[in-house]
Order: sequence, then structure tokens, then C-alpha cells
Amino acid sequence: MKIHGKLIIIGGAVDKGSFTETNLDRDAPKNLNFFEEGILKRVINESKHKELSRIEIITTASKIPLEIGPEYVKALGYLNALNTDVINIERREQASDPEILDRLRAADVVMFTGGDQLRLTSILGGTQFHDILLDKYKNEDFIYAGTSAGAAAASNNMIYQGSSSEALLKGEVKITSGLGLIDDVIIDTHFVQRGRIGRLFQAVVGNPKVLGIGLGEDTGLLITNGRQMEAIGSGLVILVDGREIKDTNLTQIEMGQPISINHLVTHVLSKYDTFDLDTFKMTIKSSQYV
Repeated sequence: MKIHGKLIIIGGAVDKGSFTETNLDRDAPKNLNFFEEGILKRVINESKHKELSRIEIITTASKIPLEIGPEYVKALGYLNALNTDVINIERREQASDPEILDRLRAADVVMFTGGDQLRLTSILGGTQFHDILLDKYKNEDFIYAGTSAGAAAASNNMIYQGSSSEALLKGEVKITSGLGLIDDVIIDTHFVQRGRIGRLFQAVVGNPKVLGIGLGEDTGLLITNGRQMEAIGSGLVILVDGREIKDTNLTQIEMGQPISINHLVTHVLSKYDTFDLDTFKMTIKSSQYV
């Protein structure tokens, strides 16, 4: 089935409360770093009506929504996207509020902030808001944009917990269901900066059909038709492909023991590089062999 919407997932920056490996609550207002202007501008340019598009900021993942929401509105305003507002959904019953649902139906873009992706999915999952979101993404010229927790929650499978230092010990990475906008991938954020490659390795070795996507900060992917991915932003996207794994000890070891993996394939994308989820073909924009 053709997907008419676009998915923009971003690795975030230093954000409050993402995952559980460190206490990021202290000095939270000083850590509210958002997308670099280039990515924000790309979101606007990809939207249906450009600067006139109706943009709703969804702060559900955050525990400080009244601080985060206005920062996004301000940033978008600098880029002349003035038709922007914030939807604060902090309880499941709010996700069935007729006024909120009407605002979602009228939106051209929704931007999900960082925070805690388990909070996001536990509040929105299976609600009318979630159903309308999926329908708009599949059938309309619509953008789902998410940073940090908002990116991690976009896929069917979602990492919600796991320390970087112990990520390749069996059972240390916790996975649950996400919002289901894209199949056959699992997404991790703040990837390079927090050394999370082991988390993605464990997620992929447990189900090699799933492509691991590691998003660096100020870096993301623009995904069209649910299959074609383009790297955007200033950093790196790491893809972990487990289809050619030859061997592992995953099922033979006890919980908490180190995992061995033979022949795990990785790809590294930077700005403008592309990857096709149907063919698994990567194209380097500035290849030295062209």
C-alpha cells in the first residue's frame, strides 16, 4: 500500500528524561536544545503548505510540556511558520477530546517532542488520536516529525530502556510496541553521543528482519512512501542490518551474560545519502567512485 505521508525522525539533542540511563532532570531548561535550523526548515519545506502549513506540537513525551512547547513555536516562528500551536495531552482521556481530535484532523504537520517514549505510547497508544494519526499518515499529504522520544516511538518495535554500558548483556535492552507508523525497523536516538550501538546490536540480533536505525543528534531521516530514506542534518545515521548474521550465542547464554554476534552488517549515512528499505541499497550522494 502506498503511504502518502512523510516521516521525519530526528536523533534529538541533550533532552530531558529520554530513556533511563542517567538523571537528566537537573537544569532541564538549560538542556532544551532542539533541531538545528536546517532540519526545522526541511520539515517546513516538505509540508503541504510550506510556511502556511498548520503545525501542532505534541508534548506528551515530556514532563515539562509548558516549557518545551513554546520553545518549538518560537523556533518555527523564526522560520516564518506562524500557523503553529501546542497540544498538551497528559492523560489518555484527553486523546479522545473532540476539540483535540479536530485540531489533529486539521494539521498538516505534527511534531512530537523528546522526553520518555514509554510515556508517549502509554498515553496515546490505541486512542482515537492514535487512530487518526495513523490514518492521516497513510492517506494524506501529512508529516509526522519526531525528535528523540518522538522518533523512537514512530516504529512498530520500540526501545524504551537500556544502559549503553551494559547494552550487549542479554536482557539489558527493553523493547515494546511503538506507534506503528513504519514496519521492519527499530530506532534509537542520541546514538553517537551516548554510545548506544550495543543497544541496537542487541535489538537486531533478537529479530534480524528488523533494520536498526541509530540517529545522531541534530541528524535525522526523511522517509517517503514508508520505504525511501534520506539522511538530513549535520551528523551520522547508523544502520544495522542483521539479515546476514551467521551465528550468535543469544539463545545459549543466561540473562546478563555477554552476547556474541558473527557478521553483523552496518552502514553509515551522512547528509543527502539514501537507503531503500525494499532493496536494502544505499546510495552515497558524494561517492568517490562516481
